[in-house]
Amino acid sequence: MTGADKPALPPLDGLPREDAASLTLKGVEAIRDAWRRLPNRPGVYRMIGADGEVLYVGKAKSLKNRVAMYAQGRGHTNAIYRMINLTTSLEVIVTATETEALLLETNLIKRLKPRFNVLMRDDKSFPFIAIRTDHPIPVLQKHRGAKTFKGKFYGPFASAGAVNRTLNTLQKAFLLRSCSDSVFSGRTRPCMLYQIKRCSGPCVGLISETEYAGLVKDSMDFLEGRSVQLQERLATEMREASDKLEFEHAARLRNRIRALASVRAAQGINPSTFSEADVFALHCEGGQSCVQVFFFRAGQNWGNRAYFPRHGAEDAPANILSSFIAQFYDEREPPKLVLTNVEPADRELLEEALCVRAESKVEIRRPERGEKKEIVDAALLNAREAFGRRMAESGSVAKLLDGVADVFALPQRPERIEVYDNSHIQGVNALGAMIVAGPDGFVKNQYRKFNMKTEEFGGDDFAMMRAMIRRRFARMLAERGDEPEPGEEQMLAATGTGKVENGGVDFSKERDEPERETRFGVWPDLVLIDGGEGQLQAALEALDELGLKNRIAIAAIAKGPDRDAGRERFFVPGKPAFRLEEKSPVLYYLQRLRDEAHRFAIGAHRGKRKAGIARNPLDEIGGVGPSRKRALLDRFGSARGVARAALSELEEVDGVSKELAKRIYDYFHDKR
Repeated sequence: MTGADKPALPPLDGLPREDAASLTLKGVEAIRDAWRRLPNRPGVYRMIGADGEVLYVGKAKSLKNRVAMYAQGRGHTNAIYRMINLTTSLEVIVTATETEALLLETNLIKRLKPRFNVLMRDDKSFPFIAIRTDHPIPVLQKHRGAKTFKGKFYGPFASAGAVNRTLNTLQKAFLLRSCSDSVFSGRTRPCMLYQIKRCSGPCVGLISETEYAGLVKDSMDFLEGRSVQLQERLATEMREASDKLEFEHAARLRNRIRALASVRAAQGINPSTFSEADVFALHCEGGQSCVQVFFFRAGQNWGNRAYFPRHGAEDAPANILSSFIAQFYDEREPPKLVLTNVEPADRELLEEALCVRAESKVEIRRPERGEKKEIVDAALLNAREAFGRRMAESGSVAKLLDGVADVFALPQRPERIEVYDNSHIQGVNALGAMIVAGPDGFVKNQYRKFNMKTEEFGGDDFAMMRAMIRRRFARMLAERGDEPEPGEEQMLAATGTGKVENGGVDFSKERDEPERETRFGVWPDLVLIDGGEGQLQAALEALDELGLKNRIAIAAIAKGPDRDAGRERFFVPGKPAFRLEEKSPVLYYLQRLRDEAHRFAIGAHRGKRKAGIARNPLDEIGGVGPSRKRALLDRFGSARGVARAALSELEEVDGVSKELAKRIYDYFHDKR
């Protein structure tokens, strides 16, 4: 009997009695209560915990039949029992087809990060090589992100390093420009890249547009997989040039052939039975796993990357790989062929979803023999080795974190270390930086930049550190609300005054904090300041203002005399400064943390400074858009020329009305 068939019950306290009763249900009873009202249609269901946390997202061909499996309350793994016991409500979204349900499920998992789902971590976009064709002289460049300009895109590449190596070789082979349009239009003589034979000098007419177009076509042929034919044609041209005694031209062609050959040699595996595919190899061991992904495009190996998805120890390999592949292609276009070492669960449904994503046919295959099987086996070998390295690194990092706990007298191994540094030039373009490290290394999706205003610190480094720490931990307190700090939670559980779920077992240490993964609400185990005693005192003052002075472990690391690495001094509140042995592994680890914070702060500062240099005063004037800005610069040459122009001259510019001319004139003269 469905909810629609049941007779309505008298209201209770303004709510139907059925709904009021469901507010107190939990676990199997809550699921059974929701199950009665579910339709027998495809859709996505979400299991919700007591605090509104999404515990699990699943899809189903029939919502009623799928949720009935949970409502039985038996035959589940330990992890599913835990999930059911924590569930207080169930929400569903009905879809037209099971394929739509799979696509929606994948999107919700990536967005909500439920702790009982298989989660793909390290979800960065992949870099591409782009040949921009929105200029008469196309440019060769690295590209990441949305494809917002006209051109040809080649990729994905597994890493920025793989792109840079290929770009470096392409520049040697095809001599295409890599400069921006503004630099290109402003040159009066060739740059250094021309001198070292990495560019053909089109900016100053050292090559005709027709010849340059030929180089562009050759580079496209190579990136589209016609490299063998290209090398054969270049070899023929080289011999012809040599026969004509044009030895310089023959030498250039020889260098291009060598460069192209070096790319293919460096790529290692170059398949002959397919031109485009992604290879997924899953290795599981001890409740953890590694997925090695290889990218093949245009018959070339464009790199590989290892992933370590989060999942339950009892999850089947087929389910892990199926969920991983679905999330992997959630915002990426899949190739025509996907090769795996394990057949994913619901393979046909997954294929259909990928076809919808790619708007073309996509095939998922688990090869049994031949070249494809050899390539999958090679990927699996890489997955095993990456898994072994990860486990070895985890063990060594655990020892280092134990050493950090000993050095700074922490009650237990730190799970989250935050390191702070700042960067500015005489108070200009000031920027603070926070990096995060833990048992899995640097947690880069939790790095943060703090844009600091001069009035916040007045050019004083100590005041800048104080302002940054105040801002970060004020945000933490605002997001956590009245929640206790981690130590208080343990005390409540130990004394029996706090509520502990699941039959007296406290799972607080086992769960991740998915909703706070990229927010400021996480409580750090150690705060490390890049600086000396002055920076430490400034940070302590900020914590004292917020009532956190004695509740957060904090220390500072200062460079030694003459800034020598290995002679750093450490400052801890209430203790004299101390040093560690120069060959101490813990010292090396703390140096790495400090250097990473410094790298991040300097890089962010340079980016901010570069953006400031590129900013044009005309951008700040209301009514001056791209076309009027271009007309003004064409007429007066620069923003300085516009500032010097008379009001009557401004009025003569196409598209500039008398009112706008007066606004531009007043802007520059009031500024003076």
